[in-house]
Amino acid sequence: MQFHLNGFAPGDPHIADQTKRHPAPGAAGSLPAEVDVLIVGCGPAGLTLAAQLSAFPDITTCIVDQKPGPLLRGQADGIACRTMEMFEAFGFSERVLKEACWVNETTFWTPDRTRPANIIRSGRVQDTEDGLSEFPHVVLNQARVHDFYLDVMRKSPAGLVPHYARRLIDLTLAPATPDDNDHPHRVTARFERGDPAHEGQIETIKARYVVGCDGARSTVRTSIGRTLVGDSANHAWGVMDVLAVTDFPDIRFKSLIRSASNGSMIIIPREGGYLFRLYIEMDKLDVGERVGNRNITSDHLVAAARRIFHPYTLDVKEIPWWSVYEIGQRLCEKFDDVTDADADRAPCVFIAGDACHTHSPKAGQGMNVSMQDGFNLGWKLASVLRGTCAPELLSSYSAERQAIAKELIDFDREWAQVLSSASHADPGISQDNHARTQDYFVKHGRYTAGTAVLYPPSAITGEATYQHLAAGLTIGTRFHSAPVIRLTDAKPLHLGHTVKADGRWRLFAFAGSQDPASSTSGIRSLCAFLIDAPQSPILRYTASDNDIDSVIDVRAIFQQSHETLAIEAMPSLLMPRKGRFGLIDYEKIFCADSRSARDIFTLRHIDREHGCVVIIRPDQYIANVLPLDGYKQLSAFFLSFMMPQR
Repeated sequence: MQFHLNGFAPGDPHIADQTKRHPAPGAAGSLPAEVDVLIVGCGPAGLTLAAQLSAFPDITTCIVDQKPGPLLRGQADGIACRTMEMFEAFGFSERVLKEACWVNETTFWTPDRTRPANIIRSGRVQDTEDGLSEFPHVVLNQARVHDFYLDVMRKSPAGLVPHYARRLIDLTLAPATPDDNDHPHRVTARFERGDPAHEGQIETIKARYVVGCDGARSTVRTSIGRTLVGDSANHAWGVMDVLAVTDFPDIRFKSLIRSASNGSMIIIPREGGYLFRLYIEMDKLDVGERVGNRNITSDHLVAAARRIFHPYTLDVKEIPWWSVYEIGQRLCEKFDDVTDADADRAPCVFIAGDACHTHSPKAGQGMNVSMQDGFNLGWKLASVLRGTCAPELLSSYSAERQAIAKELIDFDREWAQVLSSASHADPGISQDNHARTQDYFVKHGRYTAGTAVLYPPSAITGEATYQHLAAGLTIGTRFHSAPVIRLTDAKPLHLGHTVKADGRWRLFAFAGSQDPASSTSGIRSLCAFLIDAPQSPILRYTASDNDIDSVIDVRAIFQQSHETLAIEAMPSLLMPRKGRFGLIDYEKIFCADSRSARDIFTLRHIDREHGCVVIIRPDQYIANVLPLDGYKQLSAFFLSFMMPQR
């Protein structure tokens, strides 16, 4: 899809009239007096969280931002494979795929040994390894990602729309009581309005939970006494989006360039076919010096880029956005308001995204990790507010995401060192650095794709006792999707795409070698337990007036071809009657795709003899792997954190 031909134009490129491309305005009127969840900040983390919570009309959510309206020109742009998997859960992955620039290969450029002032292509690698995800690594303006989330929110059951032009003044927390259900709205926030018609007016809102997604200078973080700890590498980089004419041959590839004496540069092709981004290494800063002291302009960035590009030319026609930043890595020790002094209570204030971790943008992980923060927290807040899980579940957010952010900080620090020019004087050392850059890129491909996250054992992530039953679906990692065939209509699809951002748990029951029609088959016996036994987690945690799959959704995958299985022989739990009319859900039974290299049992190393149950969390991560007949273990797993509904 091509656009931006005659200049950068923000908004939806499908709308020909550029004056009509701007997103819808925010909510009118004053802030509500009381809400369940208050989200401060409409960045990637805040919008992901808001989109998740907007799926629940019984949860009152308010999201506010200091800006006067939706973002038009984004800063971040890289979208990892794992993030695309998450976008599928929210229902807009296809829109992103159509509009984004796909990053298929990365090229490497180094000084020409015979003419060091010139650069030459020294390598080319596939951007992500085969089979890592069904989705590619893509690039799209952050503002468009915001637009997609805002669209999800606006069309959701809650009909959620942000309130703009509100600056958070302060937060106050009321003391905890023995029973906070008597006084649930413990947090009070005050905002100053910035819109012209109400400028200076103060609004007050009370909330049960507050989430600060308000950036590196977070007021929410300050209010709970958290600080970002870290340092700067005293190195400046410039970044600019450009519409330009160049004879550099790899301008539509992601390219990493090292010059002999003018520093390094990264080229990121952008959406639309014409726009591209340049990350440009600038001069090293003195100790204690800030980048603002250098008075660097966009002209300086263009000149530096031209020096690195030599002998190729760069004729810049338009710069829609540019900035200069210092490389630095900073991290909070905890992402909620619970201290050692009150460690026995559940948190009620959280921070996410840049409010709790900052780093350089060159690893392409900032927006991606921030959105995963929001996804991780969203379903947990919803579960507690809706009464399906105990408040203690909320402590797992900081425990899980702070460790992931620490890994990001460590990776970013090392990657920044790899990219920065260590020596321009010795060609031998410089050549070693070039090889190291390419090797490091390939080695850490799974991390940059976002698929390397591994949550350790906890109440919601089991031990690896039965991991051998599904060796390719590692407990604690995201569910690695694979092709299947739906039994009822022979439709080919990806099993992972059935995990939507609706707050539900999934049980994927992979059948063993028994005859599926047999009364003693593992799948049939499992379904009988789940529908009849008092210890069944489905019966225990699903209210009697709700659909049977409203909390835990069971789906079965068989080894046999869809042509050989009889639908009428399937257990009733796999074709449940739902809704006001008791209509049958025909979309819970799947068969392995028998075509070469597409069999999910082979791809994910699932035990064909015994089968297994794979428990999937609402955020698409694997919570546990259990035997088909592990009824006691299955019951015990959910018992540790869920609240009975019957």
